[in-house]
Amino acid sequence: MRHLHRSALAVAAVVLAWLPSAGAGAVDIRQVTTPLGIKAWLVEDKSAPVVALSFSFAGGTASDPAGQSGITSLMATLLTDGAGPLDAQAFRLRQEEAAVSLGFGASLDRLSGTLRVLSANRDEGFELLRLALTAPRFDADMVGQRRAQAVARINQADQRPQSVAGRTLMATLFAGHPYAADPEGSREDLKELTPALLRQRVTALLLRDGLIVSAVGDIGEAELVRQLDRTFGSLAAGPLPPLPPEWKPPTKPRTVVVERPVPQSVVLMALPGIARDDPDWYAAMVMNHVLGGGGQQSRLFNEVREKRGLAYGVSSGLRTYRRAALLVVSTASANERVAEAIRIVRAELARLRSDGITEQELTDAKTFLSGALALSLDSSGSIASLMQSLQIDGLSPDHLTRRAALIGAVKLEDVRRIARRLLRDEAMTTVVVGKPVGVVSDPKE
Repeated sequence: MRHLHRSALAVAAVVLAWLPSAGAGAVDIRQVTTPLGIKAWLVEDKSAPVVALSFSFAGGTASDPAGQSGITSLMATLLTDGAGPLDAQAFRLRQEEAAVSLGFGASLDRLSGTLRVLSANRDEGFELLRLALTAPRFDADMVGQRRAQAVARINQADQRPQSVAGRTLMATLFAGHPYAADPEGSREDLKELTPALLRQRVTALLLRDGLIVSAVGDIGEAELVRQLDRTFGSLAAGPLPPLPPEWKPPTKPRTVVVERPVPQSVVLMALPGIARDDPDWYAAMVMNHVLGGGGQQSRLFNEVREKRGLAYGVSSGLRTYRRAALLVVSTASANERVAEAIRIVRAELARLRSDGITEQELTDAKTFLSGALALSLDSSGSIASLMQSLQIDGLSPDHLTRRAALIGAVKLEDVRRIARRLLRDEAMTTVVVGKPVGVVSDPKE
């Protein structure tokens, strides 16, 4: 495993060395503004006859109206189930005939979509996207079918310990906040959603003012401008959905146990995290990589899995939302040993908080993190998705050329500082789903 990690670091270093020279040409981001005022980022690449579009609108499942939980997720699945003169079957057939891949999804903060189409079929691909955005049908039979599927997913999630743990964590951390709600909605609310309500949701969310667009592939600036105005130009400009309220992080520890008849307990341990625009973001990235984000070379993997065999896997990750941020550790262990696994995780958090990381850990983490991004940019779709993330985070187009330097500038003291700031026992929320021995819920206040 250590040999494989050293190999990965070596590959990352090679890619990193290549990126400033080749990357400037390969990821040359241009900012485009159409006559109708639609802004987009473009990377023109004629190496393959394909165009990939990634776009999103402000407002996600956290802005679902009261009594309509799940409406944004349901709407997203239905946007390609027929539009304009095309019913669901005809719409799918047109996509297949033109080799168009079109899809939508909803997160807590945004409604997003992707389009992938052959250059020769650009007009057809963008026209299907225009129809989906401006004339979705919401035929009663498709609404009923997708609604039933959403209820089935909720029922299935109730039987999966990982899903129960994730939903319980969000409901506990964000109690009383819109982020607490399940993005799929509730069974009761889903049953009340009608085509008329879905059309109202389209009107409220699909607004030009909240639109972010990135395009990659075989398309020039003039052609992209034409397609964007034709596709998005008829969308209304109007007030965006209000942002969720600010989140007040917990100030005392809490443990929640959800009993399920399974031999292994799933564990999620969460702390308030760090915003993407925080000056210490890259120090937090390095810290997280050493803690549990670095796979088999992370401290948590070494202590929990390698040394003690308490779990098959253990990891940590940074999550960012528009109004909140989290650091989440996840693992699973036999019911009889889960208490020990939790104890070891907490001990590692405390050790990192008090002692920081080593010089070698710092060097390895920076090398890996600098190169890993370049390794992931293996398709037009992945580059479009990355650009979309940069735009959502409010970063500039030249961020890719500066990212390696920002990571490289992280020092040991920066990691120690962010560890002392984030890894605080008094702010930890722990969720355990299973039949854990020696772990009980804290009494409700």
